[in-house]
Amino acid sequence: MDDHGFLLSLYITPANRNDRYGAERCLGGKRHHLPRLQKIWADAGYVIQALNDWCAIQGWQLETDHRKDTGFAVLPKRWIVERTFAWLYKYRRLCFDFERTVQSSEYLIQAAMSRLMLRRLAA
Repeated sequence: MDDHGFLLSLYITPANRNDRYGAERCLGGKRHHLPRLQKIWADAGYVIQALNDWCAIQGWQLETDHRKDTGFAVLPKRWIVERTFAWLYKYRRLCFDFERTVQSSEYLIQAAMSRLMLRRLAA
């Protein structure tokens, strides 16, 4: 997602896979499509040296947020992701996992984001 909450790339992993394994697949081959991308924000689940090294090779800086054990705290840039999820959950089909394949979930998310972008452009 960019700073406005719009998708730059999408890759959905099955529920039995950790998200960090899909990060390289999500961003792989996108260097030429996203020439202005410089920094990637991720949560603490993406803290692995291999991913950090891969991002450095691509010319991107991977910055991870670490949660502090002091109770509730708003993490920087996390609200952008949560806001985008709220936009997507307004679409009835995306509120629940009814899809049998990962590809159909990806298509539905892309359709919802396309509709959101078109509504913003029309306004």
